[in-house]
Amino acid sequence: MKGTSAEQERARAYAVEIAANSLASALAAQEGGASRIELCTALELGGLTPSPAQIALVRERLSIPVHVLVRPRAGDFAYTDEEHATMLADIAHCAAAGCDGVVIGALTADGDVDVARCREMVAAAGRLDLTFHRAIDVCHDPVAALEAVIGLGFRRVLSSGGAASAMEGCTNLRRLIEQAAGRIEIMPGAGIDAGNIAALMAATGARQFHASAKRALPSLMRFAPADALGMAGGETRSDAAEVGRIVEALYAAAAAV
Repeated sequence: MKGTSAEQERARAYAVEIAANSLASALAAQEGGASRIELCTALELGGLTPSPAQIALVRERLSIPVHVLVRPRAGDFAYTDEEHATMLADIAHCAAAGCDGVVIGALTADGDVDVARCREMVAAAGRLDLTFHRAIDVCHDPVAALEAVIGLGFRRVLSSGGAASAMEGCTNLRRLIEQAAGRIEIMPGAGIDAGNIAALMAATGARQFHASAKRALPSLMRFAPADALGMAGGETRSDAAEVGRIVEALYAAAAAV
């Protein structure tokens, strides 16, 4: 990044991560100035693991860091032995494919961080950057969960503060950031846009944020059948202009601190 040393330091401290659900979304995130992407698929389900081909194409085309969501199915975060084995294999693939990080997590049936399984995933990740995903938002004791995640060696936690959106959960996010005390990065996510990122930063003290900056595109099909299967309409993807607005709003807010 060009600019003074102070501006460069600010760019390292403050970051916008974009949840990119396709190669097109990943390229839009990069064009808009995102710091990195979380590559996934099925955002409408909360995000699932992308295909090996998608991972390879995105890694080939992007110059910003690529972190991959490893989540084998929708629903809760208590996994079977087979699902756990699948996640370990996906993490190994991400490492071999030259990805920069993985976004992972697992819980026990009682709503605690599954330390044993998470430790195996951390080991499989090796030197990859580690983010614990929003499984923390459904833990029965977020305070204990955060300490467990810190103990496992994660670099950051993605959270909405246990609410439907980060703005609604900003009080809890502030508590997590105070508890973390610099030992781990707390990254707010869910419902973040250019219009609220400055207020969220002020309310929580967070420096890194997670957004999708997505918009619905019209269908490319000239034939428009009845929506009997719920599949009518075009795709949803990240928008470079919206990414740019979010990034600019964050850096403007950071400059005023």
